[in-house]
Amino acid sequence: MKPSEYHSVKSFVGKTRVVLVLLAIIPFLMVVYLFSDQKIELSDMIVLFAALALFSILVGFYMIRSSADQLVRLARETSKLDAAEDDELLRIKSDQELQDISAHFNTVVKRLREANKNAKEQSVQLLVYAKDLSLSYEKIKKEEELRIRLSRYVEKSLVEKLIDSESGVLIENKRREVTILFADIRSFTTLSEKLPTEDVVAMLNEFFEIMVEIVFRNNGVLDKFVGDQLMAVFGLIATKNSAPVDAVAAAIEMQDAVKDLMQQHARQNQAVFEIGIGINTGSAIVGNVGSRNRMDYTVIGDCVNVAARLEEMAKGGEIITGAETYRWVKDRFRFDQKGQVRLKNKSEPVAFYQVAGRHHQT
Repeated sequence: MKPSEYHSVKSFVGKTRVVLVLLAIIPFLMVVYLFSDQKIELSDMIVLFAALALFSILVGFYMIRSSADQLVRLARETSKLDAAEDDELLRIKSDQELQDISAHFNTVVKRLREANKNAKEQSVQLLVYAKDLSLSYEKIKKEEELRIRLSRYVEKSLVEKLIDSESGVLIENKRREVTILFADIRSFTTLSEKLPTEDVVAMLNEFFEIMVEIVFRNNGVLDKFVGDQLMAVFGLIATKNSAPVDAVAAAIEMQDAVKDLMQQHARQNQAVFEIGIGINTGSAIVGNVGSRNRMDYTVIGDCVNVAARLEEMAKGGEIITGAETYRWVKDRFRFDQKGQVRLKNKSEPVAFYQVAGRHHQT
């Protein structure tokens, strides 16, 4: 709407001007005209002036009252929009200014409704995002708890690989080719009888901490502790071809670490000991074993039993492997002794090999 249109007779300003003319200008002009021509006497002029003034006042009052009523109607109509439907707008017939105000008001109402609609849609989207964030947080929390649990069994640098693994190697129960390692302290019973209980526990904790770190460093998984014995599994993380090499390498590191540890004990007049290690490679069932209340992830199979028997054969400082392990690692390590032995529950003799060390690099 152009500003000039507000001055038309349909506008509130135009009506105000008309009222002003009716109330003042026209009566005075009429009086001046009649008095100058002497067509009427003074008394007649006063009567006519009064009549014209009264008429102008009544007409002006009606026009102003009409515009005032339109303002009231506009106020009432705007108040109804609070409970109106979404598509309902302000529709009134009134002075030009009020019609423009209504149009502008409708424009504002439309924009506010669009903004309100967008706000509702965004709030719904925010709720979806909040739900997704909550689920993501729960997932991250569970993964962190899983990392903490796994770090007790495998080296921390391998935890991410286990979590991200699509095959879920620590979840599925399946038969796999693995390499089993048993390490045990020789004459532990006799040794523990001579030491206070606190010293025995401290000695075992020191020993196991070093051994487990070596297992982790060589891609092994800690299966369990049984008294002074440690059982580790290789081949659950790395490929089965590298498992025998990793296991023998870990065994050599274990023996070297125990020798260094015992030298420290000797200097401090503490008890010293040696360990024997047995290693065997073969097929085994890998999975969760136990009840609904307690589950253990472990390895079951004949190759596990053979590894345990080989460990029993090994003297302090020795590493004994089975034939399958030897076949995989013979080009990487030196062996001093080989032979056969009859083991419990085995109908045929079992070949064994004693590890002498790594091949010297040329």
